[in-house]
Parts: sequence; C-alpha cells; structure tokens
Amino acid sequence: MNSMTKFIDPIGKLRSRVLHCLRSREAAKVRTIGRTCDKALATIRLTGSPCWVLVVLTCLLFMPTQAPAAQGEGLTVSDAWTPATDEVGRDIPLLATIRNQSDAPDALMRVRCPVANFSEKHTIDHGEGAPAMRAISSIPIPAGSTVIMKPTEYHVMLLQTRQPLTVGGRFSCALVFQKAGTIETEVEVRRSP
Repeated sequence: MNSMTKFIDPIGKLRSRVLHCLRSREAAKVRTIGRTCDKALATIRLTGSPCWVLVVLTCLLFMPTQAPAAQGEGLTVSDAWTPATDEVGRDIPLLATIRNQSDAPDALMRVRCPVANFSEKHTIDHGEGAPAMRAISSIPIPAGSTVIMKPTEYHVMLLQTRQPLTVGGRFSCALVFQKAGTIETEVEVRRSP
C-alpha cells in the first residue's frame, strides 16, 4: 500500500460517516466527527503527505456552524445567550429556552459558567409596589412545557464577570437539573435588545 492510499481511504470513511450523520440529523455524532477531524489533523504529518489538503477541506466542509441544542433526560436547552459587557465584575442575565418533553417536572438547581464568579437564579416579584428581582433556590420546569428565561421573569444572573464579553463571543455553561442532571450548553454573547 503506497502512502497516498493510506491517507485517502480514511478520508473516504470519514466523509461517508459525516454524510450519514448529516442525513440523519444526528448532531451529536457530527460534533464527535469534528473531534475526529481534529485528531486526524494532529496525527497526519503535513510534510510529505500529499493528502493533508483533502483532510483539512473535508473537515472544514462538514463541521457544524452552529451548536445544536443541548439535551438530557427529556430536557432541551436552546437559544442560550447573555448581553455583551465591556467591564469586568458586572452582573448580567443568562437567558435561555428550556423545553421539558418528559412526563415529570424538573427544576434548574445550579448554573456554572467560567466567565462569572457566581450565579443566582431569580424571579421577578410583582407583589405590592414596583416589581423586584428576588433570588430563588430553583427554577421550576413543569412537565411537557417550555420555560423561556427572560429578564422580566425567571432567569439566571451571572455575578461578577471575570472578563469582558464581546458581541459574537461564545462560551459553555453547565446547567444542573434536579432530575436530568448536568447539561452543557453553548452561550452566545449578543447585543442587548
């Protein structure tokens, strides 16, 4: 087997696996294949290999451009975002959509994000007088429902940001649910509405 055949055969297998995943819309497998591309690039000697360009192009062509919704035990977390801030040490809301497709209620218990020192779950108290933000122990996620976290309703506050957050930036947060466990989700930094 010559050196060209050694490199072309794995590329064909990788391409067919990616095409199968894309057709079946299995986004988690596409992410795994993206990691496979990274490993393939790390193991190929770019000098002396005429096929390295094909490997790079194949990986770039089939890499997902937007992270799919994060899922776990009947819960789906999507559209997670936070407003941009130029300052360190700010408190900013983390907003997301949480869909519970199971027959059992769940609750958001904790949020861990590397861009903030702490986080708190909040609701808006519309009691007597002006509405006021109030810390709560968990955010309920009723069975068969969708909770859209908004600044005027349930939301998570990221307290004491550790770095400036610029529009278009992304970072991951771990959302810990009572029953579904931990779900890692990608958060986008957006311009405030």
